[in-house]
Amino acid sequence: MIKKESRSDIRAKKHSRIRNRFSGNATRPRLAVFRSNNHMYAQIIDDTVGKTVVSASTLQKDVKANLEKTNDVAAAAYLGEVIAKKALDTGIKEVVFDRGGFIYQGKIKALAEAARQAGLSF
Repeated sequence: MIKKESRSDIRAKKHSRIRNRFSGNATRPRLAVFRSNNHMYAQIIDDTVGKTVVSASTLQKDVKANLEKTNDVAAAAYLGEVIAKKALDTGIKEVVFDRGGFIYQGKIKALAEAARQAGLSF
C-alpha cells in the first residue's frame, strides 16, 4: 500500500527549504505569513535578534470588526493593508516575503499584493 504524506508535513518541508534561502535582518526584516482554516496571521520578524517587530492577525478585535469572514480572500487583503500600515508606522519600508510553505495563490497572494499597494516593497 502506498502511504501518502500529509499536506501539513509537505508544507513544513517547503517552509524549511524557503527559510534556508533567506532570513530577515534589521534593515530588511521578514514578513512571515501563516494561514489556518479559520484565521490568517502575519508578522514582521528581525531574525538577527529573533524578535517580532510588528504583528497582525484576523483574531485581533480591531481587524475582526471590519471583516465579515476571517478566512476568505477579502480578509487576507485587509490583513495585508493592516500589516503594511503598522510596518510603515514603525519605519519599515522593505521586507522579505516568507509565504510559509503555502502556494502563492488565493489568500497568500491577496495579502502580499495588498501589502505592496499599501506601501511595503518586496
